[in-house]
Amino acid sequence: MKNLQIKNIVIVGTLVALMAATRMHHFGSPLHLPDASLAVFLLAGFLLASPTLFGVLLLEAAVLDYAAITQMGVSDYCVTPAYGFLIPTYAVLWMAGRYSARIDRHNVHSLIPFAGIAFAALSAAFVISNGSFFLFSGRYPSMSIADYAVQVGQYYLPYLSSAVLYLAPAFLLYAIFIHRADAAHSA
Repeated sequence: MKNLQIKNIVIVGTLVALMAATRMHHFGSPLHLPDASLAVFLLAGFLLASPTLFGVLLLEAAVLDYAAITQMGVSDYCVTPAYGFLIPTYAVLWMAGRYSARIDRHNVHSLIPFAGIAFAALSAAFVISNGSFFLFSGRYPSMSIADYAVQVGQYYLPYLSSAVLYLAPAFLLYAIFIHRADAAHSA
């Protein structure tokens, strides 16, 4: 098997396993890591160009949610007509990863724009997922959008930090691999 194929299999396996291991706990707890799904979709878009992988990850997320609700006693509070808006939420992250991948990926400096793009994409994902929940879940029929924004705003930093918890080590590993590849080409 070619090195590239092995690398891709390792990346896919790692991303799938990471989502499977963390999906049950959105912000985490003292015993559980927070959900890595946001970082997984962003990294999958950045590292691999396969639209099939995007679909596989969407299917995995849905299956994991179904298993958590039906088999593990996780609340179904968020499963409303707004649940379908996780597709554009994750698509924004995937596309941000794809866009970032077009930047010169062969130097450590490319991680700086990636960090900015990741921040913007995570912020957009937050607005899409929470805005759609407000509009389509039916949970807030008498609340104004301003009141909802104040209520949900408290979750913005945990939302970002949960993703950064996974993106920061991924950045570090990527920088190490870029540095090693540069050193090998220079020798």
